[in-house]
Amino acid sequence: MSKKITVGILFGGKSAEHEVSLQSAKNIFDAIDREKYRPVLIGIDKSGRWLLNDESEFLLNADDPKRIALNQAGDAVALLPRSGGVISNLSALKGAPSKDQVIDVIFPILHGPFGEDGTVQGLLRLADIPFVGSGVLGSAVGMDKDVMKRLLRDGGLPIGKFAALKSHEALPPFAELTERLGLPLFVKPANMGSSVGVAKIHHEGEYRSLVEAAFAYDTTILLEEFIPGRELECAVLGNEEPLAAGPGEVIPSHEFYSYDAKYLDENGAALEIPAKIPEEAARKVREMAVKTFRVLGCEGLARVDFFMKAGGEILVNEINTMPGFTSISMYPKLWEAAGISYSSLIDRLITLAFQRFEKEKALKTTYPQA
Repeated sequence: MSKKITVGILFGGKSAEHEVSLQSAKNIFDAIDREKYRPVLIGIDKSGRWLLNDESEFLLNADDPKRIALNQAGDAVALLPRSGGVISNLSALKGAPSKDQVIDVIFPILHGPFGEDGTVQGLLRLADIPFVGSGVLGSAVGMDKDVMKRLLRDGGLPIGKFAALKSHEALPPFAELTERLGLPLFVKPANMGSSVGVAKIHHEGEYRSLVEAAFAYDTTILLEEFIPGRELECAVLGNEEPLAAGPGEVIPSHEFYSYDAKYLDENGAALEIPAKIPEEAARKVREMAVKTFRVLGCEGLARVDFFMKAGGEILVNEINTMPGFTSISMYPKLWEAAGISYSSLIDRLITLAFQRFEKEKALKTTYPQA
């Protein structure tokens, strides 16, 4: 029997989406093919410590999304920048017995800043270890909604009207902003996902307070027009030749698809898979999802979100380069509907990680001397 591939499941993180990542990690750990893979659990707590967790108790209140937490009892570890991907127990630096783990590939199921934004991807590149998902550039531009939307616009993809605002800049007059974007409008941090910090502004009395609330999460925020229509989501899988599944439709029971609706309220939204739209519209969404994936330089996986107006016009909303893998997440559900099981999806993503790694390893990194 061939040696099992050791997969480091990296989860948690210094992000407002920490708890979402814990739920995703639990689902991946439960579903991964144990005949082929040996999972190793590496949790990152909210202070940034990396902990090697025992699989029997790596989460507290694992079945309660409102109380789920990382078990802090794990051994503190670090990723060593050497070939082979070594996770070293920090106690070994103080003379204690080493518990080093050689990791073959990392599945960084991290959502939001310090995980989905290119930071961890850069660390893994330096450590010379394969990892699932987009690289540094695709992750960074996929996370920054301001840069993302400008690239999509320049790439010829239709998007909604938006304005970016930096924390040091003066707040635009409300009348000026609404003349450009209309009312109501949305405010959101540029570098955040899972609808964290997102709010809907209905009138001028809410304007300053909701903008300030969004600035609590990022130094750049976006103000976006409200686009009435249906919310569609499409799953993309692949490297050079990506494929798309779906789309599915999100039908929120809340005013919009908020964090609570996504992860805490089991009745927060209905997922219609496949979306009940004309096949020609579904085909167009899939094509636009793949183009979005390519324009932004993504790899491995992504979920692309759209709005479909009453007249049939389709606009790209955003991309998520590490979409949720919880039991109620759209991404795995779309691939399941397309005939790829949860376990098989994990296998394909790991295979894609190895394929990219081997291609990158073949590139020259030094210039030959005369």
